[in-house]
Amino acid sequence: MKDCNQCGKCCIKYGGGDLWASQEEIDLWELFNPEIFEYVKDGQIWFNPETGKKYDLCPFLELETNHNSKAAKKYTCSIYLNRPDDCRQYPSLISEMVRDECEMIEVIDLENPKKAKIKLDKLMIDSRPNYNS
Repeated sequence: MKDCNQCGKCCIKYGGGDLWASQEEIDLWELFNPEIFEYVKDGQIWFNPETGKKYDLCPFLELETNHNSKAAKKYTCSIYLNRPDDCRQYPSLISEMVRDECEMIEVIDLENPKKAKIKLDKLMIDSRPNYNS
């Protein structure tokens, strides 16, 4: 399994209407990150603060500037340290990575999914501090 190459596939696929934030996360944003909280509406995330309309993509997903037109696109998250737990815990399953065409997965991972899951859990340990294998 490769390290994340910041292809953005997961953020593009789930960054709009498929993300959820807990009330605790929303409350913390309201107190400490009003620049994130302004994108919350009625307990739901990623609404345009000016129009009130739901975004199709996460408003915090940013395409890195790259002067090499042949280089792969790389994305960053401008709220990475304060991103929702949904984002923090992705990916969690090998099948999910396959379904989403995650570029971290390799052929060897498909041949031995149990070993791949162990490697994934090790890679994600900092993102899932309460995760129990």
